[in-house]
Amino acid sequence: MSKEKTFTESEAQLHFAKQFNGKTWELLDKQERTQEENELMVDYVHASLAHWRAAGTGVHLQRGVWMLARVNIVLGNAQLALQYARRCLELTEQYKGQLADFDFAFAYECMARVQALVGNQAEAQKYIDMADKAGAAIKDEEDRQIFFDDFNGGNGVGQGLESVAKR
Repeated sequence: MSKEKTFTESEAQLHFAKQFNGKTWELLDKQERTQEENELMVDYVHASLAHWRAAGTGVHLQRGVWMLARVNIVLGNAQLALQYARRCLELTEQYKGQLADFDFAFAYECMARVQALVGNQAEAQKYIDMADKAGAAIKDEEDRQIFFDDFNGGNGVGQGLESVAKR
């Protein structure tokens, strides 16, 4: 018989934020998803952010909004992706003293992908250059490698930048 665990409301919020974040990543990492999985991914990313808002920090909020943008980029929802990418950049500026160096690189990479998605090549190139510079400045080698693997087409979201990039 298993023991029931007791959580404070804040602990429960953090638990569910992490759970839904993980479920979102599981679906993002799939090479092919069904329509139902795409819908679940949207539900999960919203649920994760709602729980981060309730019990997380500014860092969690920035990363949760980044994830909303990423999901919408992958799904081709250009206007929603643009809305969330803009908000991610606002939050990146607002919480810059709390964020890790890789958060900046990912925020710029996100906007580059959105701008490519909406067909604004000049703005996409601007953010590609900013992401590349911020990525090179990531101090931790493993974090830097993770960023550049993603930036150069990992996680199934490489579409859109190759035709724009002049790196």
